[in-house]
Amino acid sequence: MKLVSNIYFDNAATTKIDQSVINLMNNVMTNNYGNPNSTHSFGRSSRTLVEKARKSIAKEFNVLPSEIFFTSCGTESDNLILISAVKDLGVKRIVTSEIEHKAVLNVVKFLKLTESIKVEFVKVNRKGLIDYKDLNKVLVKTNLKTIVSLMHVNNEIGSVLDLIKTGDICKKHNALFHSDTVQSIGKYRFDLSKLNIDFIVGSAHKFHGPKGIGFVYINKKLKLNPQIIGGNQERGLRAGTESVHNICGMELAFIESYKSFDENKKHIQGLKTYFIKKISSSIPLLKFNGSCDDDNESTFSILNICLPVSKDQSVLLEFNLDLKGVACSRGSACQSGSSTGSHVLNSILSELDLKKPSLRFSFSKYNNKAEIDNVVEILSDFVNSN
Repeated sequence: MKLVSNIYFDNAATTKIDQSVINLMNNVMTNNYGNPNSTHSFGRSSRTLVEKARKSIAKEFNVLPSEIFFTSCGTESDNLILISAVKDLGVKRIVTSEIEHKAVLNVVKFLKLTESIKVEFVKVNRKGLIDYKDLNKVLVKTNLKTIVSLMHVNNEIGSVLDLIKTGDICKKHNALFHSDTVQSIGKYRFDLSKLNIDFIVGSAHKFHGPKGIGFVYINKKLKLNPQIIGGNQERGLRAGTESVHNICGMELAFIESYKSFDENKKHIQGLKTYFIKKISSSIPLLKFNGSCDDDNESTFSILNICLPVSKDQSVLLEFNLDLKGVACSRGSACQSGSSTGSHVLNSILSELDLKKPSLRFSFSKYNNKAEIDNVVEILSDFVNSN
């Protein structure tokens, strides 16, 4: 088999920027360099681009442009929502899960320590799926004002939250509902006017846009105060001059992801299905972490596998993959360098499987079956030689 060099299967960490996005951003930086808060023509030109992007995103979600705010990333957005919910909306309790992104878990930990917020974790099963009966039970417990923070698509194992069911449960108990949707923007459609959801977040580099730009949707009924203090940008919620070229790049990447939504989904789903079939036949003792092999419970772009080799060989495995130009991940990119391993896998795997190496493969429109053939062959050779 002819080897394919530089295989990138780490799209859950970040994605390749579309060339059209790069071209647009270069054009904006060259020709629309005015401060969008200036009143002269240069500033007005930049302001027009910023507001056009806001309208594009709002239109896809069927919400008002005034409900979309630009931030630097998903992490900042999660921080803004959770901290402001406590300080501005009177939230006294946060309900979340132990498999959330650290952008949520560490903020919750911070608020528990600094604001004496009550924190409760809803049960998660071995597949990484939320126990909705337990969520309902947890929300019945107290009359404390509560915000529920549960991610839509888990960034490590790809398990999917039922937003409709979760939103309905939250509404029933008068709880606010925040979902980290960083992994699902561009891959799922959202009609927020029909969902009982108060906050979602997005990060452009997860859908072939630039790094350093994101957004947050905040239900118009809720008033938050800024965490970044300064000028009156973003209608007073986030001070600092807007990054016009990044916002425009995010808008184009966002538009393109939904314009080609069905085509991209079919292609990526096909790649994942093909990967599962190939690797299952090549490595029979392999296991799928979470619900990765179940289309009804797992996203179509993430696959997390547990290989039947010892933990001691995991370092050699990663070195071997990297040497052959294959990029994948042991967990989320944010877990890199952690000596404790993946908190997500720690929550759902047995002690025996935790001793084996697990790898996350995440796919995009730029991947193909030849790359999968190469990776499966590399993994199969490694497993069979150990």
